[in-house]
Amino acid sequence: MASFGQGSRRHPRSRGRTWSRTGPDRATLAVVGVICAVAGFFVLGIILGPVAIVCGWLAMGRSWAGSRPVPAVVALVLGIIDTVLAVLRLIGAATPGYGMF
Repeated sequence: MASFGQGSRRHPRSRGRTWSRTGPDRATLAVVGVICAVAGFFVLGIILGPVAIVCGWLAMGRSWAGSRPVPAVVALVLGIIDTVLAVLRLIGAATPGYGMF
């Protein structure tokens, strides 16, 4: 029977038990961001653009300092362009006279 406060869990957030975004995790987020950004140019840009921005930002390590992997920056930039174009399409579709003779 385990006693309260006594045992092997003295440091529950020790180095081996926490999950950090390094290496393959960041690379995966960057690739997912690029795929979302490219797909957003064709369908659902208003949704996939911000997803690409978030994935790119997380893949960069949530900072502008230090080395930045190229796919993460590409995902971030394409996500911003994708979102801006989707907003412009929505604004253009909402103006009066759109589609009239």
